[in-house]
Amino acid sequence: MWSRRQSHLRRVACGVEELRCRRREREAALRKARREQQLVSKRLLREAPEEAPAKGAAAVLGEAEIHQFLQLAQRGSEEKEREKALISLRRGLQHLETQQTFIRLEGSMRTLVGLLTCNRALLQLEAARCLHELSHSEQSVVAEACLPATSYLLTYLSGHSSDFIELCLYTLGNLIVESEAVRRQLLPQGIVPALASCIQSPHVAVLEAVGYTLSQLLQAKEAPEKIIPCVLDSTLLQHMLQLMQPGPKLSPGVTVEFAWCLHYIICSQVNNTLLITHGALSTLVLLLLDLAEVVQRMENAGLELLACPVIRCLSNLLAEVAVEDVGGQMQLRDERIVAALFILLEFFLQKQPSLLPEGLWLLNNLTANSPTLCTSLLSLDLIEPLLQLLSLSNVVSVLVLTVLCNVAEKGPAYCQQLWPGPLLPCLLNTMALSDTEVVSQSLELLQLLFFYQPEAAQAFLQQSGLQALEKHQEEVQLQDRVRALRQTALRC
Repeated sequence: MWSRRQSHLRRVACGVEELRCRRREREAALRKARREQQLVSKRLLREAPEEAPAKGAAAVLGEAEIHQFLQLAQRGSEEKEREKALISLRRGLQHLETQQTFIRLEGSMRTLVGLLTCNRALLQLEAARCLHELSHSEQSVVAEACLPATSYLLTYLSGHSSDFIELCLYTLGNLIVESEAVRRQLLPQGIVPALASCIQSPHVAVLEAVGYTLSQLLQAKEAPEKIIPCVLDSTLLQHMLQLMQPGPKLSPGVTVEFAWCLHYIICSQVNNTLLITHGALSTLVLLLLDLAEVVQRMENAGLELLACPVIRCLSNLLAEVAVEDVGGQMQLRDERIVAALFILLEFFLQKQPSLLPEGLWLLNNLTANSPTLCTSLLSLDLIEPLLQLLSLSNVVSVLVLTVLCNVAEKGPAYCQQLWPGPLLPCLLNTMALSDTEVVSQSLELLQLLFFYQPEAAQAFLQQSGLQALEKHQEEVQLQDRVRALRQTALRC
């Protein structure tokens, strides 16, 4: 800590240390919020356009019609007739009212499971599609009614038809996220080993479905205790990281799914050391560099879908381990990572402003304990582009100021390069704001700057800095820090 470097300024240093402690507490709260914000969703594989009804949408089915279609599917004289009955039932199950009627009808699920397990491939496929429609229901009671079918869906993951495996995976993924009872049944029956087998498929569609199903499983509330340890003990992690390696074989859809899987595993904090040992940081850094290259080549290719989980994964891993401690594993200390991140920040600014805080949070975690990367910020002349972001929002302002604090904390040589320049006018502007967090972070940065660069304090006084402080001297949360900064400025 810089406060220990010169004993004659310990009173001021204690104030700054308190500010940094508060900042760490805020960062911990933000990490917790990010862990709790999960993307729970369901996927629906709808029929091909050529199979769609010629006119209008399918009608809601009553008990009599459902019973009739099930009877025809079970005992029809011709296979084509049986298949058509299941197609009609499936289309009717697109409606919630039909779904509710179906699960209330005695024996309906038993009949459907019987068709799923029959020796007729076309009937099996249509029965699976009916279950898939049910799995997409908005009501958890409908999903739980599918419980008798889940064991068979799991068994079929070892089949030979990639289309059928894909359908079973998405159906299981929809059911897993909805029902704890489904998860309790599937875990001991081997859902994790089954996914570890499917992830070795040569079919991209199957791999994407594996990623979706695994991500749904990893979002369960019991995942940190019961699911993630099983996943880490399997071969899933190694295969995930292999599939996320940049190169000609990289599939964007697959990579997005597994990047979110990795995000949920990291947020669980079960064993992030294992992830680093297996090369997760290296893979993520390579992906970040690759994303920056792609951004420069094309206008907009939905890159934010991958950039978001990649940046979150890196941010959360680096929140637990210093960059300097893992730099030898992958060139994390290489200035290319800072340059790549700024390319993405510019892309976010133009196309996806909501992702700017994510990128700045990563920059914060990269620079917090790394003098090397703070040097890169200065040598690449990236301080001014950072300052230009201060006017965007309070959230962005706090993160930009936090990154600048990381640089200033590194000592006199760093503050000398921050000063002179546009920094002080920008800080005086942020001091004019009413947001307490922005002003607090500005005060912290000024305290560091004055400590290492007394000329900055003199310029602050000359540019009406004391008047800027007076605006906040009555605010309870800022009083002590305003007083401390005033004393520091007058003493320099």
